[in-house]
Amino acid sequence: MSTRTASWLAWSLVVLAVAFLVSGIALSRITRPTDPELPYDRVLLDTVFTLVTWLPFSVVGAIVASRHPHNTIGWIFCTIGFAVGLSTLAGGYAEYWLASGWGSSSLGETVAWFSSWVWTALVVVPPTFLLLLFPNGRLPSPRWRPVAWLAGLGISGLVAGYALDAGPLDGFPQLVNPYGVDSPLVGLVRVASNVVVGICMVVAAVSLIVRARRAGRVERQQIKWLAYGGAVAVGAIFVAGAISLRSDTAAITVISLALVALPVFTGVAIVRHRLYDIDLLINRTLVYGVLTATLALIYFGGVAGAQAIFRALTGQEQQPQLTIVISTLIIAALFSPLRRRIQAFIDRRFYRRKYDAAKTLEAFSAKLRYETDLDPLSDDLLEVVRETMQPAHVSLWLRPERGAKGKQIVRQ
Repeated sequence: MSTRTASWLAWSLVVLAVAFLVSGIALSRITRPTDPELPYDRVLLDTVFTLVTWLPFSVVGAIVASRHPHNTIGWIFCTIGFAVGLSTLAGGYAEYWLASGWGSSSLGETVAWFSSWVWTALVVVPPTFLLLLFPNGRLPSPRWRPVAWLAGLGISGLVAGYALDAGPLDGFPQLVNPYGVDSPLVGLVRVASNVVVGICMVVAAVSLIVRARRAGRVERQQIKWLAYGGAVAVGAIFVAGAISLRSDTAAITVISLALVALPVFTGVAIVRHRLYDIDLLINRTLVYGVLTATLALIYFGGVAGAQAIFRALTGQEQQPQLTIVISTLIIAALFSPLRRRIQAFIDRRFYRRKYDAAKTLEAFSAKLRYETDLDPLSDDLLEVVRETMQPAHVSLWLRPERGAKGKQIVRQ
């Protein structure tokens, strides 16, 4: 496939995905006011979650597929966005048919059935094949082909198990599966497929580790982008779990924004846009993540401790606002020194080479303030360059004075 054809096809899938999403959402919003059991706020929340979470897969997939037509990951992302749009349209039509009774019953049952099981493929396909094929869209070696075939077989069995389940449809409990098979074999296939897919996901993660150990510098940076996106998504899920105790809406919003990191960071890695910024991004994330957690612990611990002391001394439950103000001022005062200490610890622990280079440059800068002899400074400069940059060859040219010959200092 030529680049022009691939670009046309990829962006056509994006347009179809958006059209399906908008149509399905419109049908859902038409349906909700007619059914008091389905809250309107929930519809709006589901709409935002669907758009923010899944639409970036289509856009990033189109960008990757149009630039690298032979990379399978771009087409997987395009297909995911298209399938989500089609599922949204099917679910919206099924809800509209159930609420209004308008339309063909066989079509309504079929689209409801399709919408009830397609999510299984959307959940397991991206993590499995993304890990296997990243970053060039090919397997690490032909020896991994059995893993890919086994993963495809497991996903097919998993989808078939949910699609042929004879119980009520997922998302439409008032409907019974019109294509269900009342047999224990369906449940057995679904359980076995779950086990196979789980094993394949673990093996796919191992394949990425193997690829990282054998990778060159560029490919290793690409793998860092994917790992960072996955870490952000997993961390957000844990944060959302804690937030959900107070607000489900905020938890879903956090998950939606975090899941966007997976396609976005994958696309950045594949098209190699600002590829070497990932080291700085990881460094800043570690620093400010630890800093935020430390300051939050100090703040809430200080407020809770002050409240306990105030309650013990006065017997009142409500503590004065002055305690909160003082705690806030303490946090503001601790921000800069804590950030410097945490930055130094992380550089020393995880970026040792960079830390040693910075210390060498700092020592050389201090020596420049007092040293005036050019020959020792030249030797020191060459030594600093050798230790920090580790070149194969170093040359220092000194500008000559008027009427004199310049000289070159060379150190291998």
